[in-house]
Amino acid sequence: MDPTGWTISDFANAYESGTSVADVIDAVLALMRAAPIGVLIGEPLDDLARRDAHRIASLDASTLPLYGVPFVVKDNIDVAGAPTTAGCPGFAYEPVVDATVVELLRAAGAIVVGKANLDQFATGLVGTRSPYGVPPNVIDPSLVPGGSSSGSAVAVALGLVPFSLGTDTAGSGRVPAALNGIVGFKPTLGSASTSGIVPAVRRLDCPSVFARTVDDAAVVARLIRRPDLADAFMRPVMHRVPFRSSPIVGVPSSWPAELEITDDMVSWFAVAVDRLRSLGCEIHPVDITPLLDVGRMLYGSAMVAERSAVVGDAVDKGVAGLDPVVASIISSGNDITAIDAYRAEYELTRRRALAVGLWTEIDVLALPTTVSVASLADVAAQPVGRNEMMGRLTTFVNLLDLMGIVVPLPGVARLPAGLQLIGLAGHDDEVARLALGFESGVLAANAQPCSLVVVGAHLTGLPLNHQLTERRATFVRRARTSADYRLFALPGTVPPKPGLVRVASGAGAEIAVEVWAMGHAEFGSFVDAVPAPLCIGSVTLDDGSVHHGFLCESFAIAEATDITEFGGWKAYIASPATPGSL
Repeated sequence: MDPTGWTISDFANAYESGTSVADVIDAVLALMRAAPIGVLIGEPLDDLARRDAHRIASLDASTLPLYGVPFVVKDNIDVAGAPTTAGCPGFAYEPVVDATVVELLRAAGAIVVGKANLDQFATGLVGTRSPYGVPPNVIDPSLVPGGSSSGSAVAVALGLVPFSLGTDTAGSGRVPAALNGIVGFKPTLGSASTSGIVPAVRRLDCPSVFARTVDDAAVVARLIRRPDLADAFMRPVMHRVPFRSSPIVGVPSSWPAELEITDDMVSWFAVAVDRLRSLGCEIHPVDITPLLDVGRMLYGSAMVAERSAVVGDAVDKGVAGLDPVVASIISSGNDITAIDAYRAEYELTRRRALAVGLWTEIDVLALPTTVSVASLADVAAQPVGRNEMMGRLTTFVNLLDLMGIVVPLPGVARLPAGLQLIGLAGHDDEVARLALGFESGVLAANAQPCSLVVVGAHLTGLPLNHQLTERRATFVRRARTSADYRLFALPGTVPPKPGLVRVASGAGAEIAVEVWAMGHAEFGSFVDAVPAPLCIGSVTLDDGSVHHGFLCESFAIAEATDITEFGGWKAYIASPATPGSL
C-alpha cells in the first residue's frame, strides 16, 4: 500500500473497502520516516499515531469526518506528549494537553503523525531560519520553500499527508503554499482558537490549513472554527452577505514600482485572471497602494515589539539554537518605547481607514501570493531583504481583518506561484466556493438559504429590483404561480405595484413571477421594509413548491383593477392600454 498523494476522500474509500486504520497509518509513518531532512522536527510520532489508530478502529467511521486521516502539525502548535520547539531547541517544552485545534481534529478522527519544521518562532517567510534544516521546495529545490510554515506545506506537497496545520501572521499559511503548488487556507482572524500555539504576534496569529485540494482545506478549516473559552482572542464572526451571483473580483489597476514584481509573475497572474473571467467573474481594477502601506507596518514600525513581548525573554537569555536573524529581529523590540507603540497604532488606524473602503466595490481581491521567487542563495546573501519581498502581498491581510485562500493555477507550467483570494472577515465559505471554482473550472451557484417570490416592482429591470441586488440576492429562475391567484393593480402606489391575492381553487390563474434567494439576515431586513398592504406570506408555484413571497391583504383590492388576464405585472405595464405603459 502506498498512500502518497491521497486526499481525505481516498482515505475514506480505503477504510470503506476494508483496509484497517492500523495498516494505513503504518504505511504513512513509513513515508514520514523517509521524508527529506528538514521537513520534520524529530522523529515521526509513531507511538501516539498507533495509539490513536487503535482508539478509533472500533468507532463508527460515519460519525467522524476525518476518520483515520493522518496530518502533521507545525511545531509551534502543541501536541500532548510531543515536544514543542517553535524551531528553537533551547525553547522546547513538552505540553500535557493538545492545542485546541489539534484536539478538535483528533476528536474528528484525524491522527497526528509528526511535528513539522518552521522558521524559528514563526518569524520569517522564507523557510530557511531553522536549526533543523531547510525543507526542499518541491517544484524547484534551488528555491526557498517559503515560511514560516515550511515543513507543514512541504509535507503536503510531497504527498506524505493530505493536510497539515500551520499558522499565519504575516503570510506564513499562504507563501509556502504558493511556492510549493498546494492550497493554503487562512481563516478569519479569531474564528479558530490559538490556545496551545506559541505566539508570534498574539493579536494577529491565526491557525492555517494546507491541503492538496480546496475541498480538503475547507473541510478542515470548518472543523477548527469552534468557540474556545480558553482563548481570549476568539470572537464571534459577523455573517457576511453572499457574493454577487457574478462575483466582482478586484485586481490591481497597476503594479506599484516598489513592489518589484517580476514579468513572469505578471504574466502568470494574467492567466489566472483570465480563468476567473471564464468562470463568470466581473474583473474590477483597484488601487492596492493603501493595502501595501498597511502591510509595511508589520515589520517596519514599532509593531515588531509584539514579537519581543511573547518570546523576547528566550532570546534575551540566549537559549540554545537561536537563529541569528530571528534573534536580531526579536531583540530589536527591546528598544521600542510605549510612546513608539502608541504612535504606530495611531498610524495604523489612519492607514486602515484608507484601505478598508476597497471592499465596498468588490466581493473579493485577487493577487499573486508573492511578487517573485527567491533562491536559497538569494536569501543567504540578503536574509532580511528577500524575506521582506516574500511578504509584500500578504502582510496586510491580518492587519485589516481579512481572510484568504491560496490556490494553484491548474494546467499551467509549475511556476512556484499561487492565486491569493482575499475576502472580508466572515467570508470564508464564499471565498472557498470561488477558490473551488478556480480549481475545478466550474463555479457553483450561491447556496442562499431564503427563497423569495417577487411579482411586481421587484422584478428584474423594474424600479425596486435594487432592493434585492443591494442585499446580494441571487436570481434563481423565472416561474409561474399555481392557478390559485389573481393579480390586481393597486391604486396610488409609487412606484406602481400589483397585489397578488390567493383565491378559491378554480377561481384564479397562473401568474408570472421570479424566484430570488438571499441570506437570513438580508431576508429579515428586506421583510422589515415591505409596506402595507403588501406582506410576505407563502406562495405556491405551478410545480407544487412553496416559497416566501409577496401577497396583498384582501381589503386593499376593493378599489384595485383586476389585471389577472395579463398573466403578470410586466405584461400589464407593457400593454398600450396601461397608463404610463412601457
